[in-house]
Amino acid sequence: MSDNKTHADHGAHSAEHFREKHLMLDPLPRGQMNDMVMESMLEKPTWKFWIIFAFLSVVVAYFLFYKWGVLIAKGQGEAGVMRPDYWGIFLVNTVFWIGISHAGTFISAILRVFKAEFRRPFTRAAELMTTFGLVQAGFSIFMHLGRVWLFYWLMPYPNQRMLWPNLHSPLTWDLLAITTYLLSSTMYLFLPLIPDMAMARDRSTGWRKNFYRILALGFRGTEGEWTHLRNAMNIFAFAIIPVMFSVHTIVSWDFAAATRPGWSSTIFGPYFIVGALHSGMGAAAIVLAVIQGTMKHMKYFVRGEHFDAIGKLMLIISMAWAYFFFNDYMVQWYGGDKWTQQMLHFHEAGPLGWMWFAMLICNIAIPWAILWNARWRATPWLIATVGIAINIGMWFERYIIIPISVTINRMPFTWRLYQPGIEVPMGIGTVALFILLYMAASKLIPLIPVWEVQEGQMAHELKKFGRETVVSVSELE
Repeated sequence: MSDNKTHADHGAHSAEHFREKHLMLDPLPRGQMNDMVMESMLEKPTWKFWIIFAFLSVVVAYFLFYKWGVLIAKGQGEAGVMRPDYWGIFLVNTVFWIGISHAGTFISAILRVFKAEFRRPFTRAAELMTTFGLVQAGFSIFMHLGRVWLFYWLMPYPNQRMLWPNLHSPLTWDLLAITTYLLSSTMYLFLPLIPDMAMARDRSTGWRKNFYRILALGFRGTEGEWTHLRNAMNIFAFAIIPVMFSVHTIVSWDFAAATRPGWSSTIFGPYFIVGALHSGMGAAAIVLAVIQGTMKHMKYFVRGEHFDAIGKLMLIISMAWAYFFFNDYMVQWYGGDKWTQQMLHFHEAGPLGWMWFAMLICNIAIPWAILWNARWRATPWLIATVGIAINIGMWFERYIIIPISVTINRMPFTWRLYQPGIEVPMGIGTVALFILLYMAASKLIPLIPVWEVQEGQMAHELKKFGRETVVSVSELE
């Protein structure tokens, strides 16, 4: 009798442990979860929120738009780009922000296809990163144009002058890639948002009710609507994955198709994709830590298990990035081209050699030193710190690939170290705009897809097999 009681107590304790550890095994009523998400979204902003919001607004207005006006009025000479460095921080930021945007597609689409259940509570936050990151990438490309009012020359529009886009220009490639990715990712963000917009519509009043009513598209939750929604999401999930890979491959072609030393590399395609995932996953960890720490009820939806899963992915991607980096480095070094060897030596021994070593420390040493430990991976502030380090390292990597590498060409008399100018505050402005858009979104749309969380909770259950308690996942049609 005592043995049976002991087994029962052990089973109850085991079940309670599972519920505390796993969101999918700790269900709450649908209405309660909806109320929690709505309360976190509609909660009156604190004075700290408004101070940060106002500060970021001033930064965006001055550093981004005012400085951009100065650049347009005075010309690209304000940016410090001249022979041989005609590609500077604007293109560094373009590649960086496109990389940040890859996290949303990876988390939401690829993990959805592979049915990774831990993705459910933070797919929305990742999808917003994709859209907002691509907005910053688009801004960076327009800044690089100089005469931005002529941007329509990049578009194939009918005209009597027979002017058509120059497909030899990397700017044309970037326009096609970023536009395609932005449109597809925005649609992919909107589809799973429809049920949550309907939920918000039924729980709000005033202008918000009208706003959510428009975005909900008349969604009522009928069986037919759910069937069409799931079919559309499955189609988009499979369709947007090749778009994601093609976008950063096209960005890598901007460099690999050139004849400059160090850029004619056949591995740039996968190398850039892995680098994009590296910075994107680091940014996702930062965003999740901020959401959990600043928004009400988020500790229920975002738990240590989610940081642990993201930490594992960050560690794997860091290892893959290290492989591709040294693969590219060694092949070029032993290729025998003296100008490429000169460039690689300049990376580590030149005036900005500290940046090369900092890149390796941030992208390899720090993730490998911290993310191997399960307890450390589940600590929000620590994994967010690793994410910050990774993004610093990845920005350094893009800076090394573009302006530093462009310094070394086959005409030594033209060598000149790139000295950035007005593009530094403008780059800071894009970071501020990204954060500002996220803060506004947190008060306008539910950051947690409640219907996806509940769907996962319905599919998960605990089963007893002898003395063991295991997690069972059912297929939901």
